[in-house]
Amino acid sequence: MSNNSHEVDIAIIGGGNAGLTLAAQLAAQKCPPNTVVIEPQPPTQRDCSWGLWAQEKQAKELSHSTKGRWKRWQLIDHLSRVTHSSDQYSYVSLSSADYLLDRAAQLHQPVSLVEESVSALKPGQDRTTVVTDQNQYSAKTVYDSRPPKIADNGLRQHFLGWHIHTEQPIKDPDTAILMDFRVDQSRGLHFIYALPFSEHHILVESTLISTTVEPQEWYRNAIKGWLKNNNIQVAEIISEEIGVIPMDTLVVNKQRSQSKSTSAQQPLIAPIGAASGAVRRSSGYAFQHIQQQISQLAAGIEQGNRSVPTPISSRLTTMDKIFNGVLISRPELAVSLYMRMAKALTGDQFSRFMLGEATTSDWLRVIAAMPKGAFLKQLVKQLIR
Repeated sequence: MSNNSHEVDIAIIGGGNAGLTLAAQLAAQKCPPNTVVIEPQPPTQRDCSWGLWAQEKQAKELSHSTKGRWKRWQLIDHLSRVTHSSDQYSYVSLSSADYLLDRAAQLHQPVSLVEESVSALKPGQDRTTVVTDQNQYSAKTVYDSRPPKIADNGLRQHFLGWHIHTEQPIKDPDTAILMDFRVDQSRGLHFIYALPFSEHHILVESTLISTTVEPQEWYRNAIKGWLKNNNIQVAEIISEEIGVIPMDTLVVNKQRSQSKSTSAQQPLIAPIGAASGAVRRSSGYAFQHIQQQISQLAAGIEQGNRSVPTPISSRLTTMDKIFNGVLISRPELAVSLYMRMAKALTGDQFSRFMLGEATTSDWLRVIAAMPKGAFLKQLVKQLIR
């Protein structure tokens, strides 16, 4: 192992959405701080699909990394089918590799990306030493975007998906299926997520919201059953992707969340992105919240303020906690909660709700559609904790 030591202003641990977006925005500044991004794997080795709702301007900005874009989407259960459409918003699926490669291409000195693995953080009086498998970096500020640890009994969204080339043309290739609940509900809230990228290419994911991750074959069998029920013949399984998204309180590593520094405005070590709580607890969506947080952070750094903005408002986090509490305490209501919400909203309202930009009117529509007893009981539990 090399013991080469480098002095930098900012060290960013992790080259994902938060880390590389921040680096690219710092590189675009008039006087970029001396910054290193430390990431052990190239984007092509960790490619996956990122979903989000976007307005026209942002959708165009992301076109270089867009795999699919839909103006129409559905939620389905055994009793009904809710179809939404929107002129204002699109549901977009990004290739994470294409997005991250684009951000990496925007870096230039004094902002750089190194392919190394962090083995330790050593906080000091004014600087933190980041130890990697090849070097050491002495940094005034460390932003840590590594995936957060989820509590053992914490609620999580976990999935396994197949990119499939089909034998026959796909029915309704212009419609994204966000949730099809006509699958086994015995292990938690379970649904199929299906995105048709073309007439013969579809992503089908078996997604489960629960506290326990199932064996991989369980998800694969669910996908096979859904394909059979929808008369979709597989010509080829192109690739498989697997993921786990936190939907509960994160386990905070004290070393990764220190606030001690030479200035109250400059945390010595601070989590960013998903590690800082940028994932919506009720849906698992994170892309937009990370983007907003990082834009605010980069602007703050340029003005001399290195504190990390809260990615999601406390009000929204509280509402999501109540929603998840009902999911856990009343699992028999889980499917109906999502279907009621979808039925209560138009396409534009649904998109705003998923984005975390719901208006008071949107919230009132959702609240009116929910079973009052279960939510009031969960609200009381939250208040007395």
